[in-house]
Amino acid sequence: MSIVQSIKKAAEQVTGAARPDRQHAADLVRPRKSNEFRFGDDGLVPNHPSWPLVVYRGAVMLPEDFDPAAVMEELFSANGWGESWRNGIYDYVHYHSRIHEVLGVARGTAKVRFGGKKGRTLALKAGDVAVLPAGTGHQRISASDDFLVVGAYPPSGTYDECTTTADHAKAVATIPRVGRPRKDPVYGSKGPLLAAWKKD
Repeated sequence: MSIVQSIKKAAEQVTGAARPDRQHAADLVRPRKSNEFRFGDDGLVPNHPSWPLVVYRGAVMLPEDFDPAAVMEELFSANGWGESWRNGIYDYVHYHSRIHEVLGVARGTAKVRFGGKKGRTLALKAGDVAVLPAGTGHQRISASDDFLVVGAYPPSGTYDECTTTADHAKAVATIPRVGRPRKDPVYGSKGPLLAAWKKD
C-alpha cells in the first residue's frame, strides 16, 4: 500500500469520512452474471482443479460521494471476506495455495493475466470484481497510473505466496483442501460464486 493510501485509509477509519455504511455498500451492488474461466496446470501454476476464476463485470457502482476503495472494503467485509488491503497487482506470476482471494478494482484500469502462461489476459476496470480460487495464477501486464485494487480473503485459509516450480508439488496437494467460502464476497449467501464453486 502506498504512503498516501495508508494515510487516507487511516484517516477514514478515524473519521468515517467518505466511507459507506454496510447498507450503502450493499445498495451499490448491481446484479451481474458470473463470467467463469478455467485454467489447467502449466507446470508452474497449478490453478484450481475444480473451481473457476469468477469475474463480475461492473458489479459495484462507485459514486464520487464515497472513497471507492472503502466501498469495496465495506462490501467484502459485510460478506465475511476480511484482512483487506489496497494496492496494485504484482507484475510477476504468483498464486496462493492455501487461501482464496477477491480483487475489487476501485480505480483505473489494468490488463491482468490469470491462470499463468497458458491462461488468459483480461481487461479490468473500476467496479469489476475477480474472485480467485486457491491456486489461480495472476500477474499485472499493464495498468493505468491511478490503478487501485482492494484485496480480501475469506475467514478460513492461510495467506501464502507461491512463485516458483519448487512450490508446485506441495501446492497441488494443498489447493483442493482449501474450504469453500460460506459467502460470495459481492452477493453474499445467495451469490453466483457458490454455484460455480460446488462442494465436492
